[in-house]
Amino acid sequence: MRKNISYLLFPLTMWYAVGVRFRNLFYALGIKKQEAPHITTIGVGNLSTGGSGKTPHVEYLLRLLADRYPTAMLSRGYKRKSKGYLLDDGSHDPALLGDEPAMIARKFPQVQVAVCEKRVEGVRRLMAAPEIPDNPENPESQESPETPSTPQLIILDDVFQHRAIKPSINILLTEYSHPYFNDHILPYGDLREFKKARFRANIVIVTKCPAKFNPIEKHNILRELKLQNYQRIFFSYLKYGDLQTLGGSNVSVDLRRADNILCITGIAHPEPLLAELRQYTKVQHLPFADHHDFTSGDIARIKETFATLPGSNNLIITTEKDAIRLRGKIDSLPVYILPVTVAFHKENDKDFDTLIESSVRENIMFLSKLSIWS
Repeated sequence: MRKNISYLLFPLTMWYAVGVRFRNLFYALGIKKQEAPHITTIGVGNLSTGGSGKTPHVEYLLRLLADRYPTAMLSRGYKRKSKGYLLDDGSHDPALLGDEPAMIARKFPQVQVAVCEKRVEGVRRLMAAPEIPDNPENPESQESPETPSTPQLIILDDVFQHRAIKPSINILLTEYSHPYFNDHILPYGDLREFKKARFRANIVIVTKCPAKFNPIEKHNILRELKLQNYQRIFFSYLKYGDLQTLGGSNVSVDLRRADNILCITGIAHPEPLLAELRQYTKVQHLPFADHHDFTSGDIARIKETFATLPGSNNLIITTEKDAIRLRGKIDSLPVYILPVTVAFHKENDKDFDTLIESSVRENIMFLSKLSIWS
């Protein structure tokens, strides 16, 4: 059905493709300017329109690095109701930040979370010296712990097509079940730009792989990716954690004893989550669009669907991202979050953590020496 409709949109596809080609050409010729900030940055993005697991990989990087370096995370803040640059003030408001930045701000209090449509401006604002609030009772007091410090590292979320900024490390994600080499440019397919854009990446990660990976299949994927010698390739898979309440507290619930699970998702590709839940009991899926803002009508539909489930021991399971937008709306129901993290298949001498840690350390040291020399 998708391809039949897309054939009708072929003229639009041609114009979109021409626009993408000229845009990238302008950057290649220097007509459009690209800035490499004087700070270590890691860009995480993809070629497709969504669903490759950017947020879990951003979180992985934050867990790996944020306790070692003053770190910030900068996102566009998709579907937020605010405009321009905004730094989270501790409220973790999804309306102001967007659901994913709000979720990260809640989970990583040591990280400065900011949103800005223009990433160059956002990075400049984060790099600016923070304002120290006045303390009239003790004017000689030192900077309070709450006052953010200038970061040494900025994680850039969904930045692969934002060509105005050039990350120190550029990570491209492609999903195991929907790899870019089997896809096509919009609207016929889901790619936001041509496949050769992959060469801008330093690191390529095939995401949502099986936990047990066939070496032959891995070899076939490597052949299809058609990467260059300077690019490093890794394979990651999802790991589901213990159930949590909407407030984020861990709970001990045996899903195998549930009669039914109503799974509520507002994400691009919920198939891995559904497969995980179906290992335990019957699952009814109530899907919504990615980043969906739940209305009162949606909440009424959720409650009605849950009430019609057979059996007496039924649960509602949702994602961390959806929980940000559901808090305070269905708290009266037995709603739980199934958190997800990523893990990496070991690649002999190619270890993702070691590569990232050494690259970030060397880049920070180089920039530090550069600032002294200048």
